[in-house]
Amino acid sequence: MHAHRQAIAAPPIRHAHVRSAAQHAATTNAVHGEVEAREFAWTHSDFSRVQALIYQRAGINLHDGKHAMVYSRLSRRLRETGHTSFHDYLGWLEGSDGPEWQEFVNALTTNLTAFFREPHHFEVLAQLLRTRPHGPWSIWCSAASTGEEPYSIAMTALETLQPRVQLKLAASDIDSNVLATAARGVYRLDGLKGLSQAQLQRFFQRGKGDNAGMARVRPELRQAIDFLSVNLIRDDWPFREPFDAVFCRNVMIYFDDATQRRVLERMHRVLKPGGMLFVGHAENFSDARDLFALRGKTVYERVG
Repeated sequence: MHAHRQAIAAPPIRHAHVRSAAQHAATTNAVHGEVEAREFAWTHSDFSRVQALIYQRAGINLHDGKHAMVYSRLSRRLRETGHTSFHDYLGWLEGSDGPEWQEFVNALTTNLTAFFREPHHFEVLAQLLRTRPHGPWSIWCSAASTGEEPYSIAMTALETLQPRVQLKLAASDIDSNVLATAARGVYRLDGLKGLSQAQLQRFFQRGKGDNAGMARVRPELRQAIDFLSVNLIRDDWPFREPFDAVFCRNVMIYFDDATQRRVLERMHRVLKPGGMLFVGHAENFSDARDLFALRGKTVYERVG
């Protein structure tokens, strides 16, 4: 996710009067092809500070084309905290160790998910589970987002390992807001279109009255999952027992090469020998052959 900033020469300023900082910021934004009228002053220096802070906290490598996205998402934090400029907000953030750091990370993480997204992974998972129908199985979904992925894993296990399931499923995310949504397990019915009628009946309860158009996961499904907060770039993962499989899909694309390697080494440590790693459709770890061997479409096996 590296992008090189192209320098654009600013037109000469022909006004004789002294310009305010806000006016200068607005001109700078306009010169670089951004919207001139902004609620808050927003400079390249502000963006560079955000890049450094989110990299330090979450390993996310924000490339230079994300100016507008970052401004839009963090503007809400300025309004919530009462700051009138990004300069002041970021200075306050850097000088604190409070809950705003979590809100900062939440604002800048991207959560795109769906039930049974990349369905071939769940076919491979079902094949793996059939090799030991009585279990036990231990699986980690390391980017749970709003819950569709871990619930899809749990549904696959419950359907494959009937009648009894010996499954431990950990579902984590760095974003506390989406993790809370996942734990609640309440979804709009139109977001469940990829599920079969049998799955809807077995695993979901339809809402009535004020909750019409919504569905909640049944206790059978919810109880199979332990939701917890884990920052993938920190070496304080709380797991004591190794996993049979890890889902880490569409996360590594936000990391640079060095961060990817560190996370892959830790994934290797928490997987059992021969354990499976499921990754996103745009992720390729051929440079980590000492850790993982490709066993299918974006499915890797732990080696060594």
